[in-house]
Amino acid sequence: MASKNVPAAELDVLVCLQRLGKATVSDIREGIRQFRPMAHGSVVNLLKRLEAKSLVTKEKGPVGKAFIYSPTRHAGSVHQNLLGRLVNRVFAGDSLALVASLFETKPPNREQIARLEKLLDELKKK
Repeated sequence: MASKNVPAAELDVLVCLQRLGKATVSDIREGIRQFRPMAHGSVVNLLKRLEAKSLVTKEKGPVGKAFIYSPTRHAGSVHQNLLGRLVNRVFAGDSLALVASLFETKPPNREQIARLEKLLDELKKK
């Protein structure tokens, strides 16, 4: 599934759904409203496309006609694919340059630095 091309609008819906865990169309609309306002039908169409790509599943909700959508385990590979393309295109394959650019844009706080140090320690052990 990582090779699936996911357009920006689908990616926004997928990321929102991953953040929420499980959600209705209304929940997703509200979750992306500030940066990508969409009509109900547009979100439904995007979810149908994501379902066809095996990136989301749906089940009947407990009340009314609403479906509950969930990301599949394949959905995480979309982020890896997207980041891989970004590193290759923008940073010529240098992932450290990506990290440095992120920290220049928004420096990490103390808690994030501690988490980063822990991650680096784990990477050194590998």
